[in-house]
Amino acid sequence: MKLFFKYPLVLIFSFFTIVYALISLVNHYNFRTYALDLGLYTNALYDYLHLQWNDSSVFKEVPENLLADHFDLYLIFFAPFSLLFGTYTLLVIQIIFIIVGAYGIYLYFQSRFNAANSRVSYWLMLSFLLFFGIYSALSFDYHSNVVASMLVPYLFINIREEKWKSAFWILFFICIGKENMSLWMCFVLMGLMWEYKNNTKALKHLSLMFLFSMGYFILVTKYVMPYFSNDGKFLQFHYSILGNNFSSAIKTVLTHPIDILKVLFINHINEPRGEFVKLETHIFVLLSGLWALFFKPHYILMLLPIYFQKMFHDDYQKWSIDAHYSIEFAPILIIGAGEWIMQLKQKKLQFYFAVILVILNLSCTIRLMDRTIMFTNKSRYRIYQISHYQRDFDIKNVYKALEIIPENSIVSAQTSILPHLALRDKIYTFPIIKDAEYVIVNMNDDAFPLDSINLKIKVNEIMSDSNWQKIYDHYPVFVFKRNISKR
Repeated sequence: MKLFFKYPLVLIFSFFTIVYALISLVNHYNFRTYALDLGLYTNALYDYLHLQWNDSSVFKEVPENLLADHFDLYLIFFAPFSLLFGTYTLLVIQIIFIIVGAYGIYLYFQSRFNAANSRVSYWLMLSFLLFFGIYSALSFDYHSNVVASMLVPYLFINIREEKWKSAFWILFFICIGKENMSLWMCFVLMGLMWEYKNNTKALKHLSLMFLFSMGYFILVTKYVMPYFSNDGKFLQFHYSILGNNFSSAIKTVLTHPIDILKVLFINHINEPRGEFVKLETHIFVLLSGLWALFFKPHYILMLLPIYFQKMFHDDYQKWSIDAHYSIEFAPILIIGAGEWIMQLKQKKLQFYFAVILVILNLSCTIRLMDRTIMFTNKSRYRIYQISHYQRDFDIKNVYKALEIIPENSIVSAQTSILPHLALRDKIYTFPIIKDAEYVIVNMNDDAFPLDSINLKIKVNEIMSDSNWQKIYDHYPVFVFKRNISKR
């Protein structure tokens, strides 16, 4: 703990905590968080706190256990914190874990460099804190793979120090964050097996950890998640280029390796908006540290499942630098690049390359905030512009409307409003209404899954329905209450 409270660390962590909060918490306050995914996961916190499963009714007409969608057990542990932080809970936790992850990077390298050159560990930590994938993740809600990724440096530390019991528990907590984390860990552990190939004891433990990770992945994706699914199937295989399931994917990779490699670079779904999106991601990752991994190829092995899950997906947005789809690169790129830098014989070279890595990561993040091929809402990122702190509607007006809605009522809310009301038993994303007692909409905000035209149509239908009465009318925000007498 004394290390954590060193003055430079306190200064750096304080600065970046403020920056991250200005991105994430301000976005939530300004209604730039959404039903998917912050609203859904916040609603799950409420259910887990009340000892019940979440049924995904936030976005599904037919109830289905949330664990069928993503096998995320973190939300169960985080649920009690919702009593303290309300609808900001997961955003606060996400920021805390990113700082914890950065501290892990610092600890990993602090003991690797001698005292005369220990400042290099600060520069490597700064590279991590400036990594573009952290900012894109913070700008778009909460996701548990961010939390899981922040535990990776501690896995590396405990393996290096041969604290195998601690290493196993950290591995376990990484795996339970999301179903794909365990598959990623298989590749991470294979890379570590190469690194420790001359250490028989380490190889034995790493092999057992690999078997655990692979077993966990198979158990969860083949049996547990289908068990919770209404159709008895695994719902997250969206890789039609590879086949219909994991077995066909393995067969495709083995029988058509050249074609599969091409898919990493081409717009394989022929989506016009997907042109050059993969190239942009490759450039960002290359500049952020991949260039150094060519001297440490076993770290590239650790990144393969992350590349595959991004670039083979049927949704072009997953290929991009946006949202949380690049966060797993952060610990591997920085640790791998740092390992190469550490092996440079001259201390000056170590320092220069560490600074270069910081400059490159800062440049990528600036580019992310400035201009990207993949369209992103730049007001989510640009904390240095007034537009980040404002909306094109009166925010106070929306908060006044929220105050009208009773705490325990059943609500149908527009996507950007829903996260603010999600700590309740039942809440639906408009236009799902079902048994909702209240409907709240903002005509000037994101209408997903509708467009603006269909939003107006749906709202007009409610206005003309005698079962509903308008109790808040302050354009563009409306609140409707179900007429109980006519229910």
